[in-house]
Amino acid sequence: MNLDNPVKIVTLVCVLVFLRIVWGLWRSAPARRFTVELLDSGLIAFLLVFMIIRPFVVQAFYIPSGSMEPTFLEGDRILVNRFVYRLNQPQRGDILVFEAPDQALQPQDETKKDFVKRLIGLAGDRIRVAAGVGVFVNGHLLREPPGAAMPEYNWPADELGNLTGEDYTVPRGCCFVLGDNRNLSRDSHVWADQKTDEPKPYLETNRVLGKAMVIFWPPSRVRLVSDNRDVGLVADPIVAEQMTDSRWYVSQP
Repeated sequence: MNLDNPVKIVTLVCVLVFLRIVWGLWRSAPARRFTVELLDSGLIAFLLVFMIIRPFVVQAFYIPSGSMEPTFLEGDRILVNRFVYRLNQPQRGDILVFEAPDQALQPQDETKKDFVKRLIGLAGDRIRVAAGVGVFVNGHLLREPPGAAMPEYNWPADELGNLTGEDYTVPRGCCFVLGDNRNLSRDSHVWADQKTDEPKPYLETNRVLGKAMVIFWPPSRVRLVSDNRDVGLVADPIVAEQMTDSRWYVSQP
């Protein structure tokens, strides 16, 4: 049973409650009391996990692709904290799990799909990606996640792949996300309207489901994941401009 469907969860709970009532009516002999108490404990645990903990606190997710390598490998299973952003705002460098916006989906995708990406830009931030140099936020070079590949593309770019010279400003109520596998990730820098092909790099923050915290499977991969403590901004803005100036209008192969 797909327990991501709330209707199925409610149905299953109703069935368990009904069975519990029938079992309670049937019990009479003391020998059956232990079994009834065991059923009670199981029902309470189920309700806690699927009605409280899973929807509001912690949920497991499967990583289906390599777009977040080397942080996440295909087949990893992670735990996502769904409660943390009820108390605090997402921070640059956090790994977000979110409901993919329409512009992130491809024609063959399901209408509803969850993505996992790194939060790079907050509302009001100015974003630029320079091939062979890195990602810039508000003129500062981004300190990349451990092991992340250097981007091989310019963005925002013109038809020839050259930097336009204008940064992208993240709209209010939105954020900008990239995969750690910079060159093999369907993320903000390629999102576009499926009908008009108009770029739509933004992710509405109300689509965010939670923050990735831990890889729990397979056993050899168990670890905490990097977040805003490991990914941040470095270098003086003037230095950042100088670093990209010589490559500003250089097209990449």
